[in-house]
Amino acid sequence: MAFLALGINHKTASVDVRERVAFTPEQLVEALQQLCRLTSSREAAILSTCNRSELYIEQDQLAADAVLAWLADYHRLSLDELRASAYIHEDDAAVRHMMRVASGLDSLVLGEPQILGQMKSAYAVAREAGTVGPLLGRLFQATFSAAKQVRTDTAIGENPVSVAFAAVSLAKQIFSDLGRSQALLIGAGETITLVARHLHDQGVRRIVVANRTLERASILAEQFGAHAVLLADIPQELVNSDIVISSTASQLPILGKGAVESALKQRRHKPIFMVDIAVPRDIEPQVGELDDVYLYTVDDLHDVVAENLKSRQGAAQAAEELVSAGAEDFMLRLRELAAVDVLKAYRQQSERLRDEELQKAQRLLANGGNAEDVLVQLARGLTNKLLHAPSVQLKKLSAEGRLDALAMAQELFALNEGSTDKSPQ
Repeated sequence: MAFLALGINHKTASVDVRERVAFTPEQLVEALQQLCRLTSSREAAILSTCNRSELYIEQDQLAADAVLAWLADYHRLSLDELRASAYIHEDDAAVRHMMRVASGLDSLVLGEPQILGQMKSAYAVAREAGTVGPLLGRLFQATFSAAKQVRTDTAIGENPVSVAFAAVSLAKQIFSDLGRSQALLIGAGETITLVARHLHDQGVRRIVVANRTLERASILAEQFGAHAVLLADIPQELVNSDIVISSTASQLPILGKGAVESALKQRRHKPIFMVDIAVPRDIEPQVGELDDVYLYTVDDLHDVVAENLKSRQGAAQAAEELVSAGAEDFMLRLRELAAVDVLKAYRQQSERLRDEELQKAQRLLANGGNAEDVLVQLARGLTNKLLHAPSVQLKKLSAEGRLDALAMAQELFALNEGSTDKSPQ
């Protein structure tokens, strides 16, 4: 049994690499099944967000290189290029890494709560794919429990800070009065929902939500008194939009340079503030070359979030201690479970020997044997049979000079050296 946590994130890879290693929701089930089929992975789950793509795996023996090669091949990347950005955590370190990720300790925004929901989604998809078994299942449950304890027992989740919050904070620096601005939000997922909430809290009342399906856009728009449109309507909406924030799962850019250039002309070059939170990117990078456009990606938000993190730094150490304790406790319980099969086999063997001696004693009694003699013979026979295999093995280990094994046997059988018979034989 071996655990692996392997992947890339915002600390190790640029947005260019991250968008090429990202998995779409439609790819996940097939990718998980292929991963288990083509590598030695018995159980697997994939977490893919705008800031990270990670594989959580249980194997008989560690085979990280094979998994890394599969990941590179799946995304048609150079193995050397991927290896330069990838990190690999094994066993105890893998458990601790998963718990840190779920607790928001490894996020771009320290303590951000979205990642726990994304981790739970990764677990649900892996269950759907049939690639989560008892070991990885236990690890996920322990991870969720550790993250919940961090949220409950520390202040790391106080003062809402997220990529969505950072985007709105940046908009406040550019527009003195957000209440006079109109915002165009592209997408209708969790991140855009947070953006809409933050904008609404900052006084923005003119919000347009554009999405691939009008129904999903309408559900979000209703929460904030916004207007819902389709992606095809974006060029018209750009003309009146001062703020554009996009986060979809599209594999191709949704907003190109030409559409923005046309909108700027109609706006008489009134500035547009844009934040592309998506990976792969929703807005063509060339849009940033236009005058009167302020375009930011998730990688540009580092400085913005830094100020908002100060209140959480003090809680981080306490959270790290809780995560370490959770990881240690999980591995301890897992190692205890490893003894269950051995104990079960040993008990079955002992019960078989007991039944053999009991049946022998019952036959002797049925034939008129003396009860006291039969009991003595039963006790002696059972003792001899129970001690036979251990005695043979201990003598063999002693002859081989395996003093460590002898010392372990002393501990295993709880023998008190002071009470053992050391008289010459």
